[in-house]
Amino acid sequence: MTFYENCESDESFMRAALRLAAKAYEADEVPVGAVVVQAGNIIARAYNQVELLKDATAHAEMLALTQAEAAVGDWRLTECDLYVTKEPCVMCAGALVHVRIRRLIFGCADPRAGAAGSILNLLQLPALNHRCEITSGVLQGECGRLLQDFFRTKRLPQ
Repeated sequence: MTFYENCESDESFMRAALRLAAKAYEADEVPVGAVVVQAGNIIARAYNQVELLKDATAHAEMLALTQAEAAVGDWRLTECDLYVTKEPCVMCAGALVHVRIRRLIFGCADPRAGAAGSILNLLQLPALNHRCEITSGVLQGECGRLLQDFFRTKRLPQ
């Protein structure tokens, strides 16, 4: 795993993911946004829609991967990178391995459920058929603050 080293394109794509996370926040969803990039272009965009769709698998990453597969015309995303505001969970990390994503770039770590280095690193497990490069900490402060603000408002007395 590499840590963020001030790459302008990484910041630009993470800002796109942050805008999607803000849409999730407005929709009262956990504010996570994701974009899939191929050859410098965004080919898929999504944010969490678990509550809206009543679907536990409707994480931003999963929705973005499905869109990217449609855009590419294949389930293999070997030439694609995923930018997501929060470290993926086990489900999403497993999907990233299956689609053979080239690179994962995330904003803030998830110390309770992160599967890209926090509780385990599913994306670089030698026993699996694919490993991808991981870059963490891109716009970490902004990504973390959005999540903290969301959960702080959820804890307020109604």
